[in-house]
Amino acid sequence: MKGRWLSIGLYSALALTLLAPMVVAALWSLVDPKGGWFAPDIVPRAISLHHWQAIGLDRSLLNSIGLSVVISLAVTALSGLLALPTAYALAKIPFRAKRAIEMFILAPLIVPGLIVGIGIGYLFFRVGLAYSVPGVILAQTIGTLPFMIRILSATLEAIPADLIFAARSLGATPFKVGLHIVAPLAWPGFIAGGMLTFVSSFEEFEKTFIVGAPQVETLTVKLWAVLGGKVMIFPNAAVVTFIVLVPTVLIFFLAERAMRNDGALAAGMGKL
Repeated sequence: MKGRWLSIGLYSALALTLLAPMVVAALWSLVDPKGGWFAPDIVPRAISLHHWQAIGLDRSLLNSIGLSVVISLAVTALSGLLALPTAYALAKIPFRAKRAIEMFILAPLIVPGLIVGIGIGYLFFRVGLAYSVPGVILAQTIGTLPFMIRILSATLEAIPADLIFAARSLGATPFKVGLHIVAPLAWPGFIAGGMLTFVSSFEEFEKTFIVGAPQVETLTVKLWAVLGGKVMIFPNAAVVTFIVLVPTVLIFFLAERAMRNDGALAAGMGKL
C-alpha cells in the first residue's frame, strides 16, 4: 500500500513538472492568431496550424537544426576522445588527491554556465575562436566533458584488472590493450555518456550564445530569437520548444531501453 501511494506521488510530480508544461506549450503552438488566447479562457477558443506553418517556412530554422546536430555530434566525439584517458586514470590508477581531482572535474557543472561562458568568451575572443563553429564546439565540450568522464570512469571500474594484466604479460602494448580490451568493454559507458553529452550539447544556450552568436545560430539561439526580444511571441516559441524536445525525449527513451538490457550502462548512468 505504501509503495502504491509512493508511485502515485511520483507520477503526479512527473505530470506537474513535465506533462503540464508540455500541454500548455502544445496549446500555445496551436493558438489561432486571429482569436488569441486570453484570460479567463482555460483553452484557446480556436486552434490553428498557422504558427507551425510559419516556422516550417523559415529556412533558417532548418539550418539551425542541422548546425545543432553537427555541433552536438562533434562535441560528443571530442568529449569521448578527451575523457577516456582521464577516466581510465581515475578508475584504474591509484594516486593522491584523487577525490580533489574528481571535484575539480565537476567544477563546470557546479559553476553557472553564464559565468563559464563569459570567461571562455573573453579568452576565445583574444585567440580568434569567438563567433566560430570550432569555438562553440570547444566551449560546449567544457560543459559536457564531466558527464563523459564520470560515466566512463564508472564503466572502467567494472573492467577486471586481471584482463589488463594478462594482456600486458603476454606482450600486448598499452595501445593494443586500450584498443582491443578497454575500448570494447567500455562501449556501454561511451553510449551512456554519448547520449547525455549529445542532449546537453543540443540544449546548450549560455556558452553558445556568448561565444558564437550571432554568427553561429544553433536551435537554442534560434529559440531565443523567436521569443521576440522584449516582447515574447509565445506561439512561435512553443513550436521551436517542441522541436528542441524531440531529440531529448528520443535519446532518453533509447537510454532507458539500453539500461534495461545492459547492467554496465545502468551503472555508468548511476555514477552521476
